[in-house]
Amino acid sequence: MKIIGLTGGIGSGKSTIAKEFAARGIPVYNSDDEAKKLIATNAQLRQRITETFGENAYINGQYNKAYIAQIVFNDANQLAQLNAIVHPALAVHFREWVQQQNTPYVIKEAAILFESGSYKDCDFIISVVAPEDLRIARVIARDHCTEAQVKARMAQQWTDAQRIALSNAVIENIDLEKAKQQVERIVKCEL
Repeated sequence: MKIIGLTGGIGSGKSTIAKEFAARGIPVYNSDDEAKKLIATNAQLRQRITETFGENAYINGQYNKAYIAQIVFNDANQLAQLNAIVHPALAVHFREWVQQQNTPYVIKEAAILFESGSYKDCDFIISVVAPEDLRIARVIARDHCTEAQVKARMAQQWTDAQRIALSNAVIENIDLEKAKQQVERIVKCEL
């Protein structure tokens, strides 16, 4: 089974494009969603995150995303610590998920596919791109945050140019209908 990596910077529309692949019957693993579930439910992760970031990491048993984001998106070392805790567990979870699939290929959607090193496990990589101003507007509308907060997250990710250089295909996600056509071409021609 081939593993197809799907990545892009924050606000590029990775999840929208992933839904297009899913609509064509291709299993999609959303790394961000699965990481959130593991952070919320895995006792070992909870313990390590609390030990690393303090008791405020979880409030009333719930992961304190805003608190952690404030720390990690302003300090690359702290972000690396969080990733070192979460990514090994996520990698195991992904391998287990892949074993349950029965298709020629699956999509692994991951915002930090390259930054985490998990691109090395992919047979084909697709990068989703969009202009920075559009990405910022999308994230502000989605997450109800400030432009400065979005830019701080962007600063922790690779640039489009860096991702494109290591990708097998690129989907420009400005106009959804055109993006859907690009997905269809990739499915028919390249995978």
